[in-house]
Amino acid sequence: MPKPVSRLPPMSAVRVFEAAARHQSFTRAAEELGMTQAAVSYQIRMLEDRVGAPLFVRMPRQVTLTTKGQQLAPAVTEAFDALRAAFAGVEEMVQSVLTVTTLSTFASNWLIPRLGRFQHLFPHIAVQISVSEQVVELGQSEFDLAIRSGQGTWPGLEAHLLVPNRFTPVCSPDLIRDAELTEPTDILKFPIISPSDPWWKEWFSAAGVPEVDLSRRPDNSLGVQQFEGMAAMAGQGFALINPFFFPDDLAAGRLVQPFDLLAESGRGYWVVYPKGRRRSPKIEAFRDWILSEVAGDAEKDFLTRGIKARA
Repeated sequence: MPKPVSRLPPMSAVRVFEAAARHQSFTRAAEELGMTQAAVSYQIRMLEDRVGAPLFVRMPRQVTLTTKGQQLAPAVTEAFDALRAAFAGVEEMVQSVLTVTTLSTFASNWLIPRLGRFQHLFPHIAVQISVSEQVVELGQSEFDLAIRSGQGTWPGLEAHLLVPNRFTPVCSPDLIRDAELTEPTDILKFPIISPSDPWWKEWFSAAGVPEVDLSRRPDNSLGVQQFEGMAAMAGQGFALINPFFFPDDLAAGRLVQPFDLLAESGRGYWVVYPKGRRRSPKIEAFRDWILSEVAGDAEKDFLTRGIKARA
């Protein structure tokens, strides 16, 4: 017949006993645990009732362990030391790994090339990136934060705007080498990449051409800006992209922007994380770093446009 398992005393009382035995003081135990001295005394009395013997000798200005208390204290202290070590190990592991879910284009065209700067500043934090076009519920996953596209209103999440979603048509210089583009409708003479993208109509509308119909064009949709930009560079047609993600390709002339017009969708790219984790050191570090990087890019873009305007 199996031996019955004895029930443990309430852990709150055991925790108080461990602190009081370690300090040999109810007052210092109360200070450590954020309790009143009366609450400590109550928990000790409850534990003594459970054990059936006094654990402390009460004196006017101090307490000392009884024989039973001395017998119990080392095992309790060892158990709590093991718990502290276990929780410290988990906390260290949690704080040393940052998991980020992000969108494909943001990851490949902006985040990954800059990630080394973050790791140089915070070498103790390993960053793990997961790319997905699906919205991951942060509160129900192990991801620490996310880069999302939207309007910045997600219940339970802190959201910081990184960059507005501005877009404009671009193409390979070879595609229009012998062509003259003077009006936005001239783009319609060429193949359109992802013509079912509703932002095409928004851009043409912003350009003063509200009745553009692209429904009869082959719907060669590529899904993400990264691929659409690559297709445009390969001369496959005009793609609608956010210049924020293709600065080097535009500067090097691999992509050309025939018209200065940038339309906006009212959406943007945001760094988001659960409000309950906003004090996490690794999340604070990444948030501050990525906002600083975006601000630096915005300043460079402003200076570049100023130089072009004066040229």
